[in-house]
Amino acid sequence: MLNTNYDVLPKLLTQGQVRHSKGTEAYRHTIDGEPYTLPATGGITYNAHIGDCCVGWAADHLEPGVTVRNENDDYNAAIQGLSCVGNEVIVHSGDAKGARGFVTGKHGGCEHLLCYFSDEDMEKMSIGDVIDIRTQGQGMKLLDYPQILLRNTSPELLKAMNIIEENGRLKVGVAKIVPGCIMGSGLGASNAHYGDYDITLHDKKITAEYGLDKLRFGDIVAVMDADTRFGRNYITGAVTIGVVVHSDCILAGHGPGVTTLMTCKTPEIEPFIDENANLKNYFVK
Repeated sequence: MLNTNYDVLPKLLTQGQVRHSKGTEAYRHTIDGEPYTLPATGGITYNAHIGDCCVGWAADHLEPGVTVRNENDDYNAAIQGLSCVGNEVIVHSGDAKGARGFVTGKHGGCEHLLCYFSDEDMEKMSIGDVIDIRTQGQGMKLLDYPQILLRNTSPELLKAMNIIEENGRLKVGVAKIVPGCIMGSGLGASNAHYGDYDITLHDKKITAEYGLDKLRFGDIVAVMDADTRFGRNYITGAVTIGVVVHSDCILAGHGPGVTTLMTCKTPEIEPFIDENANLKNYFVK
């Protein structure tokens, strides 16, 4: 059992609403200039779930499950900053009142919180339903590994992950290993407590070499040479462990999004392949 400061982590209630899908009359263009109008962010996505492949959808930045946002920007910033992957979410209004799910990730730019609910519960939900988020985890520390920083990780997720302590390092089970050189949108952000950054899949050779065309929503991944302690940087030897939160994209510099879970500037994190490293296997019974 990893030694943490769990006893001093507050559990706070934040609240948002199911967000309507957002659209624009402008085309989105592929890297080769082809114009498309495609489904994108927001709403309730009935047929995209954590555990499903996130590559190849007729969509752009598709968000699985239920998208939550508070229309008050200050309140939404609290949702984004305080929520952690694995936190419990509860429907507070509407026909699905009382239904329970969990946070699956954060999507930067649109500042959406992404949540899992069962198919049965989503059938009862509608746009505007109020969602309670029981936030806990920001500020959690690994007391025996001060060089490894946690970001957006709930105590429940940390407990569920396949982590082995060995010779002063943490070996972490991941579904895929991603080279930091192909990370795109979100790179350079000043804070990794919010949002995500994207794995670009436009280089087909690298995509095939690392098996990234098989990425799934909810996959735990290791981004190599990626330092996301206080921002998002490319640093040789750094390691970031994150979770895949949205689909691939046609836009240049974009692709499946990764929300940071843990990171280290020096290689005290050693990833190994574990095909079960997915939120579905951790939380969906």
